[in-house]
Amino acid sequence: MIPALPLFHRIAGQPVIVLGHGEAAEAKARLVARAGGRVIDDLALGIDEGARLAFIAHADETALQADALRARCAGLLVNVVDRPDLCDFTTPSLLDRAPVLIAVGTGGASAGLAKALRLRLDALLPQSLGALAEALHAARAALRARWPEGAARRRALDDALGEGGALDPLREHDDRAVERWIAGGTSAPVARHVIVLASTDPDDLTLRQARLLGQADALVAGPEVPPTILSRARADAQRLKPGDPEPEGIVVELRF
Repeated sequence: MIPALPLFHRIAGQPVIVLGHGEAAEAKARLVARAGGRVIDDLALGIDEGARLAFIAHADETALQADALRARCAGLLVNVVDRPDLCDFTTPSLLDRAPVLIAVGTGGASAGLAKALRLRLDALLPQSLGALAEALHAARAALRARWPEGAARRRALDDALGEGGALDPLREHDDRAVERWIAGGTSAPVARHVIVLASTDPDDLTLRQARLLGQADALVAGPEVPPTILSRARADAQRLKPGDPEPEGIVVELRF
């Protein structure tokens, strides 16, 4: 089970409460402003204006506890800086390739670890990643025309975006890469795969097995396959029992 539900919260033009003084409060105010939010430094005013989020960075423990309680009672989600036990949400370390945002979080366990991971990922991801995302967004109509069926379109995208694919996101691409791929691309083949599991630990999956789970349109698994393994698949992949009719697409059967 994951410890928190990761979400991207749109706050452009919206009021966000940031209480406190000093470096921690200023950092949260910059984070809010960077996402287009309006920083409100008064709790009552923020509540009156309809704020949904509050960052609290008081040095005084009594003021911190009191404002956290007031904000939460008013229905706001609260982040108390450096106090994960008092937080309804935490802020991850962000890697920005707009419109692609990669958030690395540790549930408040270690901001330093999240930062180190973000810096390592930053060195791996090309600067053209955001442009690739924009090009795919602009090509939605062309994608539907080229592959009218949703399953076929998804398989084609998975194939193109996979390692070594025409649109591999870890490689640099020029402005016409998506256009060329749509013009010459073919649907990825329908396939059935069997994964023989070595253990119930998802960390024991091979890279190929993990990739197949992420691509599967449907999973065939008996009750002996634990949720920790099934959670590695897409949330929208069909869950089937052995013997169920199988849909067209990439079907992965899990066995021990």
